Amino acid sequence: MKRRDLLKIIGASVITAGTGSFSKAFGKDTLDGVSEKANEALSQTAFPDVVWVENGEPAQLLAAALKEMGGMGRFVAKGDVVVVKPNIGWDRSPELAATTNPDLVGEIIKEVLNAGAKKVKVFDRTCNNPRRCYENSQIREKAEAAGAEVLNIDDSRFTTIELKKGELLKEWSVYKDYLEADKVINVPIAKHHGLATLTLGLKNLMGVLGGPRGEIHSPFTKLIDIVAGILPTLTIIDAYRILLRHGPQGGDLKDVKLAKTLIMSPCTVAADHTAVSLFELQPQDLSYLQEAVKRNLNKIAIPVANLKKVVL
Repeated sequence: MKRRDLLKIIGASVITAGTGSFSKAFGKDTLDGVSEKANEALSQTAFPDVVWVENGEPAQLLAAALKEMGGMGRFVAKGDVVVVKPNIGWDRSPELAATTNPDLVGEIIKEVLNAGAKKVKVFDRTCNNPRRCYENSQIREKAEAAGAEVLNIDDSRFTTIELKKGELLKEWSVYKDYLEADKVINVPIAKHHGLATLTLGLKNLMGVLGGPRGEIHSPFTKLIDIVAGILPTLTIIDAYRILLRHGPQGGDLKDVKLAKTLIMSPCTVAADHTAVSLFELQPQDLSYLQEAVKRNLNKIAIPVANLKKVVL
């Protein structure tokens, strides 16, 4: 079953439509069956659960990770509409490590299109002025050159979904283009965050959320209420440069470390769990990550056992 088909069922519980619940529309037994089959397929694969590649340029890091993971064609099918979701949130140049590396974004888009995708969309709900963020991050330039459609956020395209398993939140708005995509490639940059400790894959999904996002910061476990039902197909953590301090916005090159690393996994929780070591932290230092594990949002066993490290 395609990701979009599952998410279409979420549309049955969209608050604005008022057409009933997710479980009624699809059935719990069927959902459990889908989950069990997905987990079984993941456990039987010969591919690693997480790939860590270091000591290369963005294109080299991506190529090496995809080689270990079985290629982009394992995740993207011919005719798919794919969202590539980088962090474009801040009016910063790539050297300041506040936004996703634009060269990596461009290379991912090329791989997705080469795998047969019909269309690639790139967007983010920015914190600073959108035009300046898109331009100064160089993501618009690189993404369009690679063949993607770069979208400016349109507030009318946020739609409210019911959070059936939400503990603190029961509904929130999510960008419709994200929900309607066949596949999503989540491409966060690994960086410090003054409130959340780190921004990684789970936190990067805030860029597709509407509403007063400041409310999600207290406590950050609210984020898990929302993202539990909208996890991406593949998470690729950009750690070419990482922001060690004064995140998420940064602004001083003294706070940036050239790590020349990339982490890839079909499990966002596992990718995040692996990436915390970049900052000499432990997974338990991130409350929202621990909450994700507690709620079994990980597709694979945590801590990660099947981790492949590659040094170029």
